[in-house]
Amino acid sequence: VMAAVWSRWPRLRCLRSSHARTAAPQGPWALARRALHVASVSLQEVALTSERYGVQRLPFSRVSCDDVMFFERLMPGRVVTNADELELFNVDWLKSVRGSSKLLLKPQTAAEVSQVLRYCYERNLAVNPQGGNTGLVGGSVPVFDEIILSTVLMSQIISFDEVSGILVCQAGCILENLNQYVEEKGFVMPLDLGAKGSCHIGGNVATNAGGLRLLRYGSLRGTVLGLEVVLADGSVLDCLASLRKDNTGYDLKQLFIGSEGTLGVITAVSILCPQKPKAVNLAFLGCQSFTQVLNTFTTCRAMLGEVLSAFEFMDDKCMELVEQHLKLSKPVTGNPFYVLIETSGSNSTHDEEKLNNFLERAMTSGLVADGTVATDEKKIKAILVSFVFLLSSIPQMLWSLRERITEALTYDGYVYKYDISLPVGKLYDLVTDTRARLGRCAKNVVGYGHLGDGNLHLNITADSYSHSLLDAIEPFVYEWTARCNGSISAEHGLGFKKKFFIQYSKPKEAILLMQRFKAMLDPKGILNPYKTLPSSS
Repeated sequence: VMAAVWSRWPRLRCLRSSHARTAAPQGPWALARRALHVASVSLQEVALTSERYGVQRLPFSRVSCDDVMFFERLMPGRVVTNADELELFNVDWLKSVRGSSKLLLKPQTAAEVSQVLRYCYERNLAVNPQGGNTGLVGGSVPVFDEIILSTVLMSQIISFDEVSGILVCQAGCILENLNQYVEEKGFVMPLDLGAKGSCHIGGNVATNAGGLRLLRYGSLRGTVLGLEVVLADGSVLDCLASLRKDNTGYDLKQLFIGSEGTLGVITAVSILCPQKPKAVNLAFLGCQSFTQVLNTFTTCRAMLGEVLSAFEFMDDKCMELVEQHLKLSKPVTGNPFYVLIETSGSNSTHDEEKLNNFLERAMTSGLVADGTVATDEKKIKAILVSFVFLLSSIPQMLWSLRERITEALTYDGYVYKYDISLPVGKLYDLVTDTRARLGRCAKNVVGYGHLGDGNLHLNITADSYSHSLLDAIEPFVYEWTARCNGSISAEHGLGFKKKFFIQYSKPKEAILLMQRFKAMLDPKGILNPYKTLPSSS
């Protein structure tokens, strides 16, 4: 089937593979290459958040020797006070914010987290919960000297039901490890992120991470069935349900999904895993305009229907940076925009026929100028073999072109990152207007994202951090977004960097209610202070 399309349209190259994606290497930050890049830059060069942004420390107690002794008795060998070891946990992956914590704790159980928070609540010690530290809005690292409570050792799988596909695990499980575990049993995790090799499922839930599978499986607000959460005073809230339907009272887990560790520390998660697709196809296509990208998506959604699992778009500048900094070459060239389409289903013949029909329509109508297809090895005609190179790595390469854009941007200088939800038709207009506004003040202004769910990643790079450039970007980007009834944070959260702009997406009544929830659940404000919400005062 795919050979037939290829023979009629020579521009559309058909590649074979037995796997849709290859597991990413693990490391302290997302990917091995990414970790090497970070390690090559001194973390001490990152300005202290409190100094760069002029933040005043709240009146929390300071950690004493007696405090350290208490924690060492509670969890011997899992208390870190060494300054060199703490550096990695004090700085975010983007190297844009830095705290000065003097103490890192590594509990293994909810009971230990409970004892830690009960003690900190009584002593009025601020606590910074931290998972894989892959966040992009400064929410995962301290602002001052908050105690870092890491879930790195909370990595046990508690149970998996092979009939229902419901997984129960501790919050420190790495997303990629979980995906490998459930794949062996015929399932997949309902979310997939570029940082899957380092991010923790608890952090994913705490930030309501979106990612590459949201178009197909929806958000974590639908797939998370239950949570175990430790509250600020040490109380353990056990709502770790494994039921698809439970209509008894308020759905308390929703308070903690997306709360970024400000209302409680997530210690365990119950999540619904879908069946692993038996047939996966990838198409990397070039378009001559964003209008063509939109029309391609409309046609794709109508013709692929239930098998469409991802629709990502990238502008050519993104691809230039990936090629320049990571030495990855895109398989098609000469287009202002590119799209990556993934289909996944249970019948390869059915799926390939649908993809064949879509590609033929896209090519004949002029929506797509060029393209590459990677499909299941058994379904590619032998005649194509002589045209294929690096067969086993092609699908990984196609996904890497999209997943590693964030990494490529960090090589380009200081990055101002914006994660916006907009009506799909207006998605790229913000990139165009921002580029025109900044002119030569910015090194690069690029746009990419999840077109299928209206999520734009706007990124602006400069040689170094600049207050004047930041003032030119903010609040312009947020005002532009608000005029279009968009959201200033689609999937990254608010963290430290965006908390003062929440009013562009939420009415004052909603913000006030959020502050009341915070005051009720954490009256002393010890959990992840300086994050998510502006001060109620």
